[in-house]
Amino acid sequence: MVAVVRYSDRYKSEWNAFVKASKNGTFLFLRDYMEYHADRFEDHSLLFCHKDKLVAVLPANATNNELHSHAGLSYGGLVSSRKMKSPLMLQVFEALIRYSREQHFKTLYYKAIPHIYHQLPAEEDLYTLFRYGATLYRRDVNSVIALGNRLPYNQLRKRQINKATSYALEVRESQDYGTYMQMASQLLSEKYQLSPIHTAEELMQLALNFPTNINLKAVYEGEEIVAGMLIYESPTVAHSQYICSNVRGQKLGALDFLTDHLLTQVYPHKKYFSFGISTEQQGLYLNEGLVNYKESYGARTVVHDFYRLDF
Repeated sequence: MVAVVRYSDRYKSEWNAFVKASKNGTFLFLRDYMEYHADRFEDHSLLFCHKDKLVAVLPANATNNELHSHAGLSYGGLVSSRKMKSPLMLQVFEALIRYSREQHFKTLYYKAIPHIYHQLPAEEDLYTLFRYGATLYRRDVNSVIALGNRLPYNQLRKRQINKATSYALEVRESQDYGTYMQMASQLLSEKYQLSPIHTAEELMQLALNFPTNINLKAVYEGEEIVAGMLIYESPTVAHSQYICSNVRGQKLGALDFLTDHLLTQVYPHKKYFSFGISTEQQGLYLNEGLVNYKESYGARTVVHDFYRLDF
């Protein structure tokens, strides 16, 4: 049988070592990242052992009688060892269901780890969710470029890049999160009536904690930031967040300049470049203007699936 243990600080080193050696884990599942917003979530992460060896972990939080594969993370189902196989995953879920019933959880909300983040094939969980009758309740559209087989930019993107090269623009790694997040906040508010999930202070601290994984790439005209992207880098993916520019940057084509620089100069060795999702309302609404912008660089869709399993 597979044994289940609830996470506590005593397992921190073991948890982190397992995630780093797993076949589908990224730095988002390391405890120092998961716990930057610990005050907002009741952590209920789980460790699964088989024959006294750790075989999987589940970053999770509890809300009333619901167990969520962590609601504070962009993605995050079961992180599994390189020895994980389908029969063992069936046992892991059997143990998860047994444990959840004992803890009086009624429902599991499970967000799968998109396959682009896998270092080895790791979809045993999706098969097992099907076997146990889980329901797909949300599917997001994530726009992704396969960097080893890139499609060409459309004509507008090419013109914008050519225009941008006529200005004195420079891409730098920036620490000016205050200016950048003020620009991102203004864009989100004016265009989408939204606010950033992170504060400038949170991003600065996360970047200090994970300097090889989190970086702010900014376009400068002189000493002024005119555009930027926050990049989350994992072994297989460079993922962009808070893509924004100010009015001057829009006039210069600064975002096109930055995107082309990242794709061709900074991350061509990665398998994938992700622009993030373009869906809202649990995946039922597609922002066509946003997805068209991302696809103009040659991005195409990788879905991100969310499941519900009632106990």
